Amino acid sequence: MKQTRYDPMTQTGNEAAVITPTARVTAARRAIRAARPRRLTSTLLWAAQIPLAVVFVFFGTVHLAAGGIYTVAGTAELAGAIGLLMPWLAGVAAAGLAAVMVGATIINAAGPGGGLVWVTAPLCAVFVLIAFGRRQQIQALWAAIRR
Repeated sequence: MKQTRYDPMTQTGNEAAVITPTARVTAARRAIRAARPRRLTSTLLWAAQIPLAVVFVFFGTVHLAAGGIYTVAGTAELAGAIGLLMPWLAGVAAAGLAAVMVGATIINAAGPGGGLVWVTAPLCAVFVLIAFGRRQQIQALWAAIRR
């Protein structure tokens, strides 16, 4: 007899679907866990994510201390750094930090002398690559949210 795994999100027969928030979270975690990249890819992604998270905690705290519009950037950078360290949010956090770096690159390029474009543009590319490497997890998270 073949054993089947219990999936709380599937419905058999004509019974009424009663999906609790706990069942929804459990199903979402299972879907995200199943969407993990291969071992080598995952190791390389974590090897990039951890140092970047540390750097962005530093950047975020510096921007938070500066005040003004930098507070918004600092908050986004801190949220992204925390998200990079959470397995189910790493792809979304990388995509968000890529968007922050696009804005930072545009602002730095518009300023006098080019500013720190040589830092922000490569960081943007790295975050795009991390988000691309975690694309299946992003899709699984999005599917779980839409349910």
